[in-house]
Amino acid sequence: MVFAAAVFVLVFGIVIGTFWVFVLRPEQAAGSALRKRVHMAGIGTRRSDVSVRREAQRLSGVPLLNRLLSSRAVLTGPIHRLVEQSGVKTTVGVVVLATGCFGMAGLLVGQVWFRSGPLAVAIGLVFGGIPYGFLAWKRSRRVARFEELFPEALTLMTRAMRAGHTFVTALGMVSDELPQPISGEFRLLHDRQNFGLPITDALRDFGQRIPVLPAKFFATAVLTQRETGGNLSEVLENLASVIRDRFTVLRQVKAKSAHGRMTGLALAALPPAAAVLLSIINPGHFRDMLDDPFGMQMIMVAVVLQIVGGLIIRKLVNIDY
Repeated sequence: MVFAAAVFVLVFGIVIGTFWVFVLRPEQAAGSALRKRVHMAGIGTRRSDVSVRREAQRLSGVPLLNRLLSSRAVLTGPIHRLVEQSGVKTTVGVVVLATGCFGMAGLLVGQVWFRSGPLAVAIGLVFGGIPYGFLAWKRSRRVARFEELFPEALTLMTRAMRAGHTFVTALGMVSDELPQPISGEFRLLHDRQNFGLPITDALRDFGQRIPVLPAKFFATAVLTQRETGGNLSEVLENLASVIRDRFTVLRQVKAKSAHGRMTGLALAALPPAAAVLLSIINPGHFRDMLDDPFGMQMIMVAVVLQIVGGLIIRKLVNIDY
């Protein structure tokens, strides 16, 4: 146990040190140089925000890795979209390297701890999914916060347009008055339009960039109004009311499905917890199962059934609203 823990700490230190030397430090240096050039050029704050956002489209701060990832747009596209939607200030190259480092660390820990090739590979895959799980968690939190603030943004735009301001000016007011993440997304929409991108294209990008239904409703409503005419402030006011009603229904659904969700979490966590507890209380018994080929087959079947059962429970408790 002590040897395994020491190996884990050593591998973790090597991974973090390599990650900092070859990834974080070059990207921090590149960011500092970019901010210095922007400051020396005398560019305003809002223009520098746009420049930084465009510079962040690079997939990695390492030129060789950036070229390699750019040539694999089919594979890196979903990762890049996940990074953008999560709001985490990182690049696709960092995510890919972190996945490889965590996967190798999990493989080594599984091989040292359990001395089983298939189980070590499974642990390596689980560890390799940690960066994606973290980004998915950050995206879900950011999207939930955006959807919560979106009705306030629509209400602010409605009042601004009724007071005589234009639609573009109302976008700027939302970016200045409301907190993140909604201010950043509306600022990007406002700045893209100011720097020459047609408002129709900017709105389409906005609807595709934000993975929530109200954002697509907003883009569709504004585009339809620009083509057919009508009272845009009234349309946005009705849309804000519909979104608030959806939140009311969502809270009712969560309250009624709370028991099922807690039961699903308990059932999903019980087998891994029992396996860890058994390996601590009676390691010899657990080792016999790992050394026996039939025992490994039982473990693999149990893992597959556990995943299938978790997906079924998730499907049952996640109710569309």
